[in-house]
Amino acid sequence: MAEMQPLKSIIILLMFLLCACGDPIKEQIAQQIPLTEQRIDLLAQALDSGQVRNANLIKQYADRLLQDKPDYKPLIDEFLKDSGTQGPMYLALVDRLNTVKNQPQMFQNSQALYDELLNLYQAADPVLYSDALSDPLNVLADMSEGTLPRVNAMSKAQSLAANKAQDFGTGEQLIGNPAYGNWTTGSNGMSFWAWYGMYSMMGDLFGSRRTYYNDWGRSRNYSYYNDYGRKRYSSPDQLRKQTDLDTRTKKSFERRGQKYTSAYSKNRTGASSISSQSKSAQTSANRFTSKASNKSTYAKSSKSAKNASFRNSKSTTSRSFRRGK
Repeated sequence: MAEMQPLKSIIILLMFLLCACGDPIKEQIAQQIPLTEQRIDLLAQALDSGQVRNANLIKQYADRLLQDKPDYKPLIDEFLKDSGTQGPMYLALVDRLNTVKNQPQMFQNSQALYDELLNLYQAADPVLYSDALSDPLNVLADMSEGTLPRVNAMSKAQSLAANKAQDFGTGEQLIGNPAYGNWTTGSNGMSFWAWYGMYSMMGDLFGSRRTYYNDWGRSRNYSYYNDYGRKRYSSPDQLRKQTDLDTRTKKSFERRGQKYTSAYSKNRTGASSISSQSKSAQTSANRFTSKASNKSTYAKSSKSAKNASFRNSKSTTSRSFRRGK
C-alpha cells in the first residue's frame, strides 16, 4: 500500500497540470502540491530524528512528570504524542493536505486552494512547528506545579496579570485549538469548550470548571495558537467556524446593550521568546485578512506567503528542562 501513495500523488499532479492550461493559479497549485507534501514529509523526519526543539522537550517533560505524577500517565501519554507524528497537530496537517488533493471542490476557488497549500507549507516549517508545540509543552509544565519551567512563555501569574485575564485552569493554552477540542452549543444555547478524548481528563484531574465562550472570548489568556499560529494551524472550515462563533457572540452582547471585545481582536501578552519566523508570518497573515474573506470557504490570510521563504529554516537544538528558557 505504501508504494501506491507516490503513484497517487503523481496522478493527482498530472490531473492538475492537464487542467491548468491557461490558468496561472492552477499551474501554481500543480507546482506547490509536491513542495508542500515534501515539506510535511521532512517535518516528520525532523520529528523522528529529534531535530524539533520543543518536541524533544515534550519527551523530557513527560519523562520527568511521569516520575513525579504517575497517576497522570494516561494524560501524559496523550501529550507525548505531540513529540512525534501521531500527535493531533501533525495529523491535522496531513488531513488538510489530503483535502486539498482529494477534495478540491471543498474550496471556493483556485486561489483559496493555493492559499491553503502555502499555509500548510509554512505550518510544516520545523521552527514554526516547534513554536506551536510550546502550548502542549507548557501544559505539561503547568501540570508539574512549578517543577518544570514554561518555555517560550511568561509564567502563568505574569501573563494573567498582564492581560487582566481570567484563569481557565490547567490546559487553558489549548482552549480554542481545534486539534484538542471544539466549541459545542449546549441546550441553553451557550457555547462551551469540549475536549477530545483523553484530554477531557484535565477537568477530572485538576477540577477545571466548564469554559464558556462568552467568558473565554472576552478574558482569555495568552497562547501561541490563538495569538500567533491560528491562521496556519487551522483548516479553512475551522477558521470560518471560529469567526462565525465570535460574530454571534458579539451580536448577542450587543442585543443586551453590552460591549464585547473579540477573542482575536488583539494579541495577548505572554510570549517570552518565539522565532522571528512566527512574528513575520503572523504579521503577514494579519495584513492580508479581510472581512470579505471571512465569509468565504477559505479565509485568505496567507497571500503574502507567496513572497515569503520558509524553505531554508532549521530548527534550534534541544535543551534539557534544567536549563529552562
